[in-house]
Amino acid sequence: MLKIQQPHRESEHEAAALERWDGDGAVRLLAHDPEEHALLLELCVPGKPLSAVGQDAALDVFVELLPRLWKPAGRPFRPLASEAAWWAEYLPGQDWSVAPELLEAALEALRELPGTQGEQVLVNQDLHGDNVLAAEREPWLVIDPKPLAGEREFAVAPIVRSSELGHSKRDVLHRFDRLTSELGLDRERARGWTIAQTVAWTWNSTYHATHVETARWLLEVA
Repeated sequence: MLKIQQPHRESEHEAAALERWDGDGAVRLLAHDPEEHALLLELCVPGKPLSAVGQDAALDVFVELLPRLWKPAGRPFRPLASEAAWWAEYLPGQDWSVAPELLEAALEALRELPGTQGEQVLVNQDLHGDNVLAAEREPWLVIDPKPLAGEREFAVAPIVRSSELGHSKRDVLHRFDRLTSELGLDRERARGWTIAQTVAWTWNSTYHATHVETARWLLEVA
């Protein structure tokens, strides 16, 4: 499959992430033309999204996939700490008058978490139920990574807010509880990162309302 990218900071190192994974749980990168922003990718057949199998079956897959994706990370991947600093810089300029508590919680997490991270691994800030497809080489393969170098606790954020797996307080907390428990993650750090990134990704998003609800439900379990 030929993919032509729209240049964007979040997908800047997609090709490098696919090369680092080398087909281990993700589609293979067959060729790459950085000047044309073109990637030739392994085709997923039949291509059914993971979200189609239901929440708990999808979580089973994520629990198996994530440790395989956590490869050692360094250059060229942007550090999570740098991304967090960018979020902390632009968030106060947005209108959070309807949910000031979410802005406060996000900024608190962005002050405390970046400098105290554990081992830096390759994390994907857009890994959700529609970015994992059924394939022939493996049952499920990750597509469309938006990579960073950061601690494992950050990696559950996009799955927790994966509304295509179900969007209610019960669904969100169920995903959060299963992922943090079964992957042996620090619950409070994972909660802080999920609130922070969800708030950061709320503006200019078609998922504005669901992101606000997700962040609020996670804040309520403190």
